[in-house]
Amino acid sequence: MTTIDQLPASFSVHIPDAELEPEPLDPEQIVSGTPEVTGKVLWESPDGQQLRGIWQITPGVVTDTEANELFVVVSGRATVAVEGGATLEIGPGDACVLREGDRTTWTVHETLRKAYHISL
Repeated sequence: MTTIDQLPASFSVHIPDAELEPEPLDPEQIVSGTPEVTGKVLWESPDGQQLRGIWQITPGVVTDTEANELFVVVSGRATVAVEGGATLEIGPGDACVLREGDRTTWTVHETLRKAYHISL
């Protein structure tokens, strides 16, 4: 059982201005363009099964296999096509849930920044 003294301190982050670190894409994920990914993990559970952070991608088209994730778009626009499922048009203020194992194609129209929570 977790006690209150083991919990991380409360904090806030201004997502639009947060400094992010490069997270290089696997070249096999890039379908077109020269997209670049940056991000920052803000919190990770002691067992590594929960992550909260900020992620950004510049315009281009990439493929991915998703984790169990909830995110909110802060800025930018993209079309996320889920193989065998929906095509999601996402932009500022949109909340999106991705299912673990979904294979997706992201067409990023404008640099997209999101805040996320991932459950592994």
